[in-house]
Amino acid sequence: MSAKTVFTVFLAGFVGLCGFLVIQSGLFDNPDPSHQTAIPLASQTSPGGAGDQPQTSQPNASGAAATVYGSDYDFSSLRATNLSPATHTIGSVYADTGFKFELELTSKGAGIVRATLSEFKDRDPEEPAPLVLLSPITDKRTIYSLANNSFALVDITGKPFPLYKLNWRLNESQSDSQKATFQATLTDAAGKDAIRLTKVFSVTRDSYDIQCDVTVENLSDRELKTMFDMQGPGGLGIESFRGDMRGVIAAFIKNDGTIDSLKIDNAKLRKFKKAGDTEEMQLRHKEAHFLWAAVTNKYFTAILRPVPEGDGNWPKNIRMGPAEYYDTDLPAKKPGDDDNNSFSVRTTDLALAPAGAAEATKTLGFQLYLGPKDRDIFNETPLYKRLGYFHAIDFRSCFCCPTQLIRFLAFGIMAIMNWMYAAMGPAGNYGIVIMVLVFMMRLILHPVTKKSQVSMMKMQKLGPMTEEIKKKYGNNKAEMQKQIMKLYRDQGVSPVSSMLPMMIQMPIWISLWTAVSASVELRGAAFLPFWITDLSAPDALFRFEAITIPLLGWEIDSFNLLPLLMGVVMFLQQKLMPHASSQQTNPQVAQQQKMMMIMMPLMFPIMLYKGASGVNLYILSSISAGVIEQIVIRKHIREKEAAESVGLVSATKKTGGKVKKKKPKPFFKT
Repeated sequence: MSAKTVFTVFLAGFVGLCGFLVIQSGLFDNPDPSHQTAIPLASQTSPGGAGDQPQTSQPNASGAAATVYGSDYDFSSLRATNLSPATHTIGSVYADTGFKFELELTSKGAGIVRATLSEFKDRDPEEPAPLVLLSPITDKRTIYSLANNSFALVDITGKPFPLYKLNWRLNESQSDSQKATFQATLTDAAGKDAIRLTKVFSVTRDSYDIQCDVTVENLSDRELKTMFDMQGPGGLGIESFRGDMRGVIAAFIKNDGTIDSLKIDNAKLRKFKKAGDTEEMQLRHKEAHFLWAAVTNKYFTAILRPVPEGDGNWPKNIRMGPAEYYDTDLPAKKPGDDDNNSFSVRTTDLALAPAGAAEATKTLGFQLYLGPKDRDIFNETPLYKRLGYFHAIDFRSCFCCPTQLIRFLAFGIMAIMNWMYAAMGPAGNYGIVIMVLVFMMRLILHPVTKKSQVSMMKMQKLGPMTEEIKKKYGNNKAEMQKQIMKLYRDQGVSPVSSMLPMMIQMPIWISLWTAVSASVELRGAAFLPFWITDLSAPDALFRFEAITIPLLGWEIDSFNLLPLLMGVVMFLQQKLMPHASSQQTNPQVAQQQKMMMIMMPLMFPIMLYKGASGVNLYILSSISAGVIEQIVIRKHIREKEAAESVGLVSATKKTGGKVKKKKPKPFFKT
């Protein structure tokens, strides 16, 4: 036999042996009917004994067959078979089907890839498409909303099993257009089924809610303490053209039934993340129980609510983790285009009885609200109202106006706006509603404004006398204040009377600002067909290629007319405002007044150039109404001064009272 023949026989035998070993290894076996590739995953390790005893089959609590083993399990590690990726879609992107959204689900961690709202469009002015509300977050790994992150056996030390790496099995027989079922089975080190996780997503027509139920089933012969954590919603885009209003909010219920909420916006989250201060990213309440958590932007929110068991008022087995912030360019001064936020929830220790027992299975329910921050929806749905979902709406406040007061007034103004819009019928226009509402407010508050302005004019006329007192008693502050107050009393003027009306008006105007700014009804609502086609966006009279303003770094891609008109009207208002003349005050104050008249009309258009046109229309309407009001008040003051010059005096010391003529004295006494 030649060497060539020997080599050929040897090579053929070697190849045949390798093929036999490969086949015996199970590489070509197909454990899943959908022809998915199986890849083993290992997880937590800890000291423990191995068991390799024969298995038997016994019914579990639900009556189905459950795998039970005769003796010990080897929990030195947990393993699972990683299947090929799979996706499933529930709901619909078309509003006429009755679904509020479309959910694209993935087998990776059994999470949500994308959530698209069917009733709203995105911000593309050229080709608007259905709004994608939730999308994957890019970080060191891809993060999906409501994906399970990890699973652990509490009474066995070691690392948790990474569920987020695992492709769960999609149960197609239990999935349709309204429901999707995923399952994952974890085995012990010997390959025996130990834990089964089942996750069911379901939606219903005409509802903003997504139901998500996670079931943990013990398949082993021993009692186990388990826990798992789940990613919260994330991937919300920016809705505000001026600033980023995204953040994470958590609501808590007190023992008396009242609800409090805490919020951290993206700016603070970024600051804490850069500083490595995770403690500040915690949303905790010392005197209340966790109720729900959410991610929000200006007009939309995704609220995750653990459903309490039985008749409980709050979920007792779920805790909220710290708020999370993601940015692949974190060291930069400004956030990157992919920055985002989220949070996670985790269970407490879940005790599972051995397989076959009544307590071998534990199901936890979660409900995800996915939709607009709409006052009417939150108030008209009893569950949302009881859970305090209105806390997801952003309310502006200041030191003199607590949030509770602003919220009460803003909700009232929103209700009035919606009523006025509905009353207009087919001609309903929120732009007209805003202008009418502003003029109504000005009319109602006119007496208060008039009193304040007249009082200011009186005080300014006392300017020279006040300056004389300051010069005379400059070294004695107490005496100086005493003499100034005496002067005010003698002239019937009170500094409080000029400031108090302004303080009374402040909550009303802040509430009106909040109502216009936060109303989701204004999103996509047009004022004029050729201009201001979206009251929640800049008015954009015409668009052009984006340019960047030097030094400021602002990117501008449209000519916005409203802010410029605002500057012109504000300048007119400044001219009409009562100012002390240069003869009545010192040169320094006069110079400051002159600078304010120039700076204010310039600063506001710059600050609000990219602001929502609805807010800018509100401000422009308010300033315009203020100009008209100033003209009326100045006319009143001139008439009053003219009347006083011919012998007419006020009926009282209070400004604005009726006047009466002095009775003439007789030439002689009788």
